[in-house]
Amino acid sequence: MRFTKLQGTGNDFILVETSDEGLDWSKLAVAMCDRHFGIGSDGLLLLLPSHSADFRMRMFDPDGSEAEACGNGIRCLARYAYDNDMIPASADRISVETIAGVRKLRLYQEDGKLISIQAGMGEPAFKAEEIPVKIEQGRERIVYIKNMISYPVNIAGIDLLLNLVSMGNPHAVYFQDDPVADFPLSQVGPKVEHLAIFPRRANFEVARVLNRREIEVRTWERGVGETLACGSGACAVAAAAQLRGYVDNKVNIKLLGGALQLEWDGAGEVLMTGPAATVFHGEWLD
Repeated sequence: MRFTKLQGTGNDFILVETSDEGLDWSKLAVAMCDRHFGIGSDGLLLLLPSHSADFRMRMFDPDGSEAEACGNGIRCLARYAYDNDMIPASADRISVETIAGVRKLRLYQEDGKLISIQAGMGEPAFKAEEIPVKIEQGRERIVYIKNMISYPVNIAGIDLLLNLVSMGNPHAVYFQDDPVADFPLSQVGPKVEHLAIFPRRANFEVARVLNRREIEVRTWERGVGETLACGSGACAVAAAAQLRGYVDNKVNIKLLGGALQLEWDGAGEVLMTGPAATVFHGEWLD
């Protein structure tokens, strides 16, 4: 099985072009994503034919679970399609079918080279059933910031106000004043991921607003652990920060693996722009 390793702001993926959905891709993802006994990555991407878009994408986390959305992954898929002449040279837009819906991407080129990719990541959702989150309505400790649920918890002695957002997958965003490098993410991240209020678990983002156009972020990804970047997480942070009045509608999200540019008008879909690069090609022998 031939594969390509790609990365977007340090969030790395194994991509396999296939039309075979009969394989046990969950089991294969566990083996291939292992950083000691496999290839090593934050996820396995499948590029499949689509009846409703130019391409179809499925994404499996290293624990074998299938993710609904992946912002860095979808840019990596676009990079692969571009590099392998699956996109007409004159085209600057493509569409990709995902579990969360069809996503539209714009390709930015200079001198015949692809330099960045903008992905329409869909509209953020804030209703409990859309995230999804199971919270008793009317409980006094629930806080609403506009239409966003903010839910306080105490984990490992730390009081957290979790801002709950769905970008097709569930996110819990925590804003703090201290540098995100100081936060004990390896201790707190898995506990937030597995909170009983999240029936499908959750991604957890720790964010510090630097100014109205910059936020620094660390992410604990559901089914993965801490990663150098998370595209859907960056979108969730940008939306939550804007609802709280912390930032303008255009903001740079500074992640461990690089920066992503986010734009949201407060009503429509979130636009995310960033790089994607091929790392190497290989063949899986098992």
